[in-house]
Amino acid sequence: MERRTFLGTLAGGLLAAPLAADGQEARGVPKVGVVMPWTRQESSGALESFMRGLRSLGWVEGQTVLIEARYADGRADRVPGLSMELASLKVNVIVTVGTTAIQAVRDVTPDIPIVMAGGGDPVGTGLVTTLARPGGRITGVSLVGKEVLGKALELLKTAVPRTARVGVLMNAANPANGFLFKEMVAVGNVIGVQLHRIDVEGGADMDAAVAGAQGGGLLVLADPLFFVHRVRIADLALRRRLPSMFIGRPYAEAGGLLSYGILLDEVWARAAGLVDRILKGSKPGDLPIEQPTKFEFVINLKTAKALGLTIPPSLLQRADQVIE
Repeated sequence: MERRTFLGTLAGGLLAAPLAADGQEARGVPKVGVVMPWTRQESSGALESFMRGLRSLGWVEGQTVLIEARYADGRADRVPGLSMELASLKVNVIVTVGTTAIQAVRDVTPDIPIVMAGGGDPVGTGLVTTLARPGGRITGVSLVGKEVLGKALELLKTAVPRTARVGVLMNAANPANGFLFKEMVAVGNVIGVQLHRIDVEGGADMDAAVAGAQGGGLLVLADPLFFVHRVRIADLALRRRLPSMFIGRPYAEAGGLLSYGILLDEVWARAAGLVDRILKGSKPGDLPIEQPTKFEFVINLKTAKALGLTIPPSLLQRADQVIE
């Protein structure tokens, strides 16, 4: 099967040098702040997709636009300070990803437009008023909603029909948890799966959290906290013989059994389009929240074999990628 890598290798040049040419500001050149919840290396693919999107719209980094990227290295507590640093640089807009980070940026920057490059249901979590007309100063791309999570749960059940109980790994700091878990419970009731919510506060909780799903399956929500620890979580699930479903291909590539989610390059390219419109004078509250149109389903057969599972042929045919 064709193997598409996670956007990573294209960004080497961006990592080697600052995006603002020679650290000098051209008078009148707009600045875009980017707060990445991950490390510089883990952010490289997403940042390159964003820059590629800006270039396709005619922007030239270091000449017609200056990019100030900051990295939280998987520590949510660093996001407010990084956001305030960008605010002191008088950036015209801030781009970030994940409900927790979006909320943190909003809380410490009272007047800077914010573009979310993926987040939980923005209406359900109160970030915006409606998808069609967000209001306020936040717009962007919605990353995960009840439809995506419901589909992920159904795929896990189809892959492992005996699954009757699933532990749902959630970042305790994410304000979207309550809303999303309620929606997943409704899906679980329909397909005969009991859900158990497992809240995690940090990396030290991972072992006990995964152990809490023992005897069933594991569904891990998309979150910067889990992305940083994706290899560890996948390994813990395998050691405890847990069929696992993750939101996003990088998790299956890290050893998770299954993944379902959006294409990150599409999300960051769409975010670039919204930044372009804001820099040209549009108000973020007038720009509708965009939703991904492409989703991919990945099966890791190496993990299935290690778990002693046989994936139904009909499900293999539906996969966009099979890791062997």
